[in-house]
Amino acid sequence: YGLTIPFLMFFMYQLMFAIITLPLMTGSIVNRITMGAWLKYLVIWMILVYFPVAHWVWGQGFLAKMGFVDFAGGTVIHVSAAFSGLGALWVLGKRKVITGKGPFNMGLVAVGAGILMFGWFGFNAGGTLAAAGTTAIVFTNTGVACASGMIVWAIMSYSEKKKFSFLDPLVGAVAGLATITPASGYVTPPSALLIGALAGIVCFYAIKIPRKMQWDDALDVWGVHGVGGFMGTVLIGLLANGMVNEISASSHQLWIQLFGAALVGVYSIVVSYLIMKFLDKTSNIRVTKEQIEKGLDESLLNEKYSDD
Repeated sequence: YGLTIPFLMFFMYQLMFAIITLPLMTGSIVNRITMGAWLKYLVIWMILVYFPVAHWVWGQGFLAKMGFVDFAGGTVIHVSAAFSGLGALWVLGKRKVITGKGPFNMGLVAVGAGILMFGWFGFNAGGTLAAAGTTAIVFTNTGVACASGMIVWAIMSYSEKKKFSFLDPLVGAVAGLATITPASGYVTPPSALLIGALAGIVCFYAIKIPRKMQWDDALDVWGVHGVGGFMGTVLIGLLANGMVNEISASSHQLWIQLFGAALVGVYSIVVSYLIMKFLDKTSNIRVTKEQIEKGLDESLLNEKYSDD
């Protein structure tokens, strides 16, 4: 991998993947862990979870040799981060203080979602490591799945709440993007349309599971990214078209995809749980109720905001 472009460019591209994976997990455990503990967890987790998984899939490790594929990180990034988030929050438990049930600022949510969508095109299309024909397909698949996930999620939400919400299409878009990510370089645009639509349905219901189990996955990371990434990885075995990138749908490929995604999910949960448990036993990793009420920006980072 990376032989078609300068090494430093490939290095920085892969570094981008590494940088985005662990912060994705923060959405699961916000308002529960100290900064020092999080930094310790970050280093240990990268060494014990992300690097091995990335090697298994993208570094010609045993999963790659079995024929397992993940074009842009559905398993390497989304499954590993989201399932690790579950393991971590099982140790940390619920937040001590939960203020409000919606976004703090929808304007910022919209800006963040827009930047995320924009970056996702490079995130996925960059996986071709060239400006080639496959790049155009990946680019198109990303946009199509994003749009269909957004529309279907909005419909699902309206059918349940009987009113529209500006937040729901944004979450649906992310679900579509997370689900198409592993398959983006192996399917055609019509299949991408289906994948995005399935994300809008399956992930919509998946986010209800942690809530029912009272796991307090604050930003629904597992339901959107974890389930989406897992489903998109498995759907390669059902929808891959050999004319796109030499991988064709088959029962054999389906089982390989299912095995690889499940293995990474279980490995991520177990190892992350053990890491967080170790830190919890050896140091003080939890923020106090007083710190939360004061605001972690101020209590941990000394960042004060004016009301003016």
